[in-house]
Amino acid sequence: MRIPLEDLLWIAWYATLPAAIVAAVGLGVLHRLRGRSVATQLIVVGVSTVVATISGIIVIALMMLINEHDLAVVLAVVTAAGIVSIGVSVLLGRRLISANRLLVEAVRSDPYTVPAVRLPAELAELSRELDAAYTRLAAAHAREQALEASRRELVAWVSHDLRSPLAGLRAMAEALEDEVVDDPGTVSRYHRRIRVEADRLAEMVDDLFELSRIHAGTLRLSRSRIGLADLVAEAVAGTEALARAKGVILHGDVQAGLPVEADAGELGRALRNLVVNAIRHTPSDGTIVVIGEVRDGEARVTVADACGGIPEEDLPRVFDVAFRGETARTPGGGAGLGLAIARGIVEAHAGEIGVVNAGPGCRFVVRLPLTT
Repeated sequence: MRIPLEDLLWIAWYATLPAAIVAAVGLGVLHRLRGRSVATQLIVVGVSTVVATISGIIVIALMMLINEHDLAVVLAVVTAAGIVSIGVSVLLGRRLISANRLLVEAVRSDPYTVPAVRLPAELAELSRELDAAYTRLAAAHAREQALEASRRELVAWVSHDLRSPLAGLRAMAEALEDEVVDDPGTVSRYHRRIRVEADRLAEMVDDLFELSRIHAGTLRLSRSRIGLADLVAEAVAGTEALARAKGVILHGDVQAGLPVEADAGELGRALRNLVVNAIRHTPSDGTIVVIGEVRDGEARVTVADACGGIPEEDLPRVFDVAFRGETARTPGGGAGLGLAIARGIVEAHAGEIGVVNAGPGCRFVVRLPLTT
């Protein structure tokens, strides 16, 4: 016998009322138990579902739509199904608790390792995210340790390099003040030396300030469209006197029409640092070649010197703060900041810098994106 649509709507309405009441009570209980385990909350969900179903059946029975025999059968079936569903909820809750414990133990272990057992999809995703987070934390910790080591090395190097010129300045100043030296030639020589040492100290302080801006991420670039040839020409012209004084031959060769979007002052400083570094480590009568070209869709500047090469184990550390190598610990060699500054400036321009041993010396390569 078909039940009229109107009767079906009334049955749905009266069955929904007790189910909604039970659902509201269940939500309230879940809110109170929100800090408890997932297993407990799953039991509450299962019990609420069974109670809502039974309450709906009882309401229908009170409306005299089913007889006592059918009511007993339906209640028995629903009760059995409810017991099974609650049991499944308990088992599922225990599985979630077990998987959660495995994940917690993995997090507490050092180092963190992804649990080998198969986890529920949500916990498996959380495990992968935790693994990625631990990887990033480990990388950040390694960078922090490297920066701290560089900082300590920098302090040691700067202290060493400041002590010598300061001691010399003090000795010459005291000699002039006490009139220990009074002949015009020596006095003039002392004055020139004081000026040289003061300029050297000022250069070191300037390098420290520039490096601090790079490490702090406060280096501000005033980008404009410039020709790479102009930057290389200025770097060669600005260091030509230093090369001539040491007897080093300096050549520059750049293709015309290589536009880059860069800060002319900062990028020019990076290139000068590379050329000055090459001059300092190239012996007299050696040759330094600076080449600018386009290769593989990018602008490249190569500074090739005749320094005799760098030990392979030192190549990865060449651009570290204050690294100069054993052979570079000579007076007037600077604080070992030039290459670190050059790397920071190049990377701030979205470029890359590297070094390899080639021929009679080293080849430093700066890669920059071309302006389209």
